[in-house]
Amino acid sequence: MRELSEIRSLLDELEHRSADSLEAQDLDFKRWESRSMDKASIKAVVNMAICMANGGGGIVVFGIDDKAIGRKKAILGVPPEVDINRLKQAVYDSTEPKLTPVFQGLLVPEGTGRLIVMHIYQGLPPYTDTKGQGTIRIGKDCQPLTGTLRRKMMIETGETDFTASPVPGPIESLISPSAMERLRGEAAKEKAPEDLLRKTDRDLLRAIGLIRDGRLLRAGLLLAGSPEAIREHFPGYVWTHIRMVSDTDYIDRGDGNDAIPVALERILDRIMADNPITTIKQALFHFEIRTYPEIALREALLNALVHADYRIHGPILIKQFKDRLEISNPGGLPGGITPENILRHEPVSRNPTLVDALTRLRLVNRSNLGVRRMYQALLIEGKEPPKILDEGGAVRVIFRASELSVPFRMFIAEEAERGCLLSVEHLLIIQHLLRHPEIDTETAAKITQQTEPDARETLNHMGIDFGYLERGGTGRSTYWMLRPDLYRRLSSVGHPERARRIDWEAAKTRVLSVLRESARRKEPGLTNAEIRKITRFGRSQVKRLMAELAHEDTAFREGRGRGAKWLFKEERT
Repeated sequence: MRELSEIRSLLDELEHRSADSLEAQDLDFKRWESRSMDKASIKAVVNMAICMANGGGGIVVFGIDDKAIGRKKAILGVPPEVDINRLKQAVYDSTEPKLTPVFQGLLVPEGTGRLIVMHIYQGLPPYTDTKGQGTIRIGKDCQPLTGTLRRKMMIETGETDFTASPVPGPIESLISPSAMERLRGEAAKEKAPEDLLRKTDRDLLRAIGLIRDGRLLRAGLLLAGSPEAIREHFPGYVWTHIRMVSDTDYIDRGDGNDAIPVALERILDRIMADNPITTIKQALFHFEIRTYPEIALREALLNALVHADYRIHGPILIKQFKDRLEISNPGGLPGGITPENILRHEPVSRNPTLVDALTRLRLVNRSNLGVRRMYQALLIEGKEPPKILDEGGAVRVIFRASELSVPFRMFIAEEAERGCLLSVEHLLIIQHLLRHPEIDTETAAKITQQTEPDARETLNHMGIDFGYLERGGTGRSTYWMLRPDLYRRLSSVGHPERARRIDWEAAKTRVLSVLRESARRKEPGLTNAEIRKITRFGRSQVKRLMAELAHEDTAFREGRGRGAKWLFKEERT
């Protein structure tokens, strides 16, 4: 949960950005529309509490116009007579099950001088008002809590765990000896307890929670069932691997209804048969590296098989193209997880009984490390990270057939030898800087899925402690670049440092020339959007460019927000 100190830092951002642009899955800003605690005001607070609680928890800051830019315009405040104890009681009385948010006052110099911050902690949704109505936070919006969303939420929180229901019939007639053997073998590789693996099939399944009251659970069938039993009790489940020659045509196809350990092995065998190898020579050793790292493939396939919605009739689908590999499973991302927060979100399980059994066998963990392993396995080889898409009724993971960067892989190995282990965040930033001239804190936060303060700390660490980065600019215009010799070493294209840097002086000259000509013709100046078109810079780069021109006293800004204009300094007088 975010701290008040972080909220204070975000309020400073309102000088240049709207609050709406700062909002996230766990953060919202709202105006306080009334001068008192009338019904409309209380209803707005209750609705936001329900929305956030159903979305996994978060913070709502009341007293902010989320469309305005500039602290004085955006921070309107909350009237001093609004009692936070009465707000807490109102939310408690108006929700089912009962919500008990934490309210805090936040003093500010603008507006009424006071904001109210509401903290909603993660609970056991779904939550509604006393009339049964509710919304759920999805991204930055509160969407109606429809029947489909309620059912999905109940599955994800374990209230209706489909894999926890029993399967009729004698256990021995349902399980497959080969699936049990494969399950034991995979668990042994992960150093599962030996006394657990020595148990009989029935005792092992009971020990990991897959037999209840003498009956095999659906999760047990998924892990150890025979194809015949799985087809009978999971009629919608099938895995399909296709070798594609175009977006519509294929040359080879394989299907199966196997238990998860067997399915994983069969799918991997099919993928690896067409997974080219690059050999790296280092001293007396030769290292063979696949186009798609096996650890990344295994994690992606295991996620698809374990987190699929088995109530939906749809395949675990693997499409292998010449330039990419796509893995998809039925069921969207669960419990507030999005592609934009998947690296940092707390783990959420759609099939808790299945996950619990695999956790006891050490085949998965509860720390959400699988996605990070996928990222790391690709990034350390200088390849693109996976692309994860939530398509509503399905999740799709895309691996690009990127070429191995031998210099980068050797650099990672050498850094590891000297005890410098790079995290996923470090790797994402370095890979970004190999493709772009520089990075600022806002961009680093976006690509690493961190908060801006955390991203700033990561950049400082990489510059000061590791010595990988050089810093330029000051204050809000600070940016970072790869150290020139490191760039030359790691860059596969080998462009000289000078060729990859942005020519800031040329951009300044171009913008000042246009501003000077506009002043001469008595025409209005340029907006930030117009400057972006002239320079082909991004938002943060234009912000930095114009801040430097203002500091050099050659340009100034009139107005605020999107309509603000930059003018040549001589025009002011």
